[in-house]
Amino acid sequence: GDFMMSQLVFFLLNTLFVLAVSPLFISLIKKVKAFCQRRQGPPLLQTYYNLAKLLKKETVYSSNASVIMRITPHINMAVMLAASLCVPVMFIPRSMALIGNIVLFLYLLALAKFFMALSGLDAASTFGGMGSSREMALSAAFEPVILIVFAALAFVLKTTDIHHMFAQSGDALLMLKHPSLCLTALSLFIIVIVETARIPMDNPETHLELTMVHEAMILEQSGRNLALMEWSHAIKQTLLMAVLLNALLPTGLRQGFSLIGIPVAAALFLVKGAALSVLGLALLQWVLLPAMMHVLVGFGMPDAQVRTVATPSEAP
Repeated sequence: GDFMMSQLVFFLLNTLFVLAVSPLFISLIKKVKAFCQRRQGPPLLQTYYNLAKLLKKETVYSSNASVIMRITPHINMAVMLAASLCVPVMFIPRSMALIGNIVLFLYLLALAKFFMALSGLDAASTFGGMGSSREMALSAAFEPVILIVFAALAFVLKTTDIHHMFAQSGDALLMLKHPSLCLTALSLFIIVIVETARIPMDNPETHLELTMVHEAMILEQSGRNLALMEWSHAIKQTLLMAVLLNALLPTGLRQGFSLIGIPVAAALFLVKGAALSVLGLALLQWVLLPAMMHVLVGFGMPDAQVRTVATPSEAP
């Protein structure tokens, strides 16, 4: 009875917490990037307002769309909620056999990406097909890297279960015992940038043809379906951030359920996630951006075109 109750509490708390905080990190990144551009930027709750507005709107489908376009948003959301059970963000349950398997987690992410690419093609729009083609090209290049990085993490920590990885990472001397984890952390950070469509790999703020990858695939979505696609993308970002943070800096992550410890763990994860969003996913892009522009110019791309590709936002 206690075991089943512990599992049920984990299912509910972990899923609801990830659902609740994921849009906040999206808004925070936009806010910091706007600050770097000397703009005010959106309120921190703007993503919540956008999702609420989209959920009330009617869903419109292309005349060429099939059932793929209709089921993809629901599949993506269901897959991301299932993936959230693989990655504890507040506490590690006592026993969760197989649910935290790292291979299962990666396959769930790949399944969501597959259906998103299919929906981009399904509407028979030029932009959707272009975005899906680019996404698959990037996946072919980076998915072997993702497998190698997660395999290295599993090899060092001697387990393929993410829950057990997080439990072991509570050792304060873990980095000293395994210095290779520092390089793994850097690789995980690059994976977060690639998988969440961040600069320099993609620009989620633009609708320019030269820069669209993720946005092109969901361009034909509208209303509730677009809300589900945006929300599931935010959840994916939070889960990848949680893998990076809790595997290498598990401060606040509880071993087992505790009424007192859970609010503290939630607050600490928010602090860590906000720090990674601000320092990593927002500010560091401004360090990478000039270097990327110089590299592209060095390869012969016209300077004006490079500046168009690297423009972080179209907003005034």
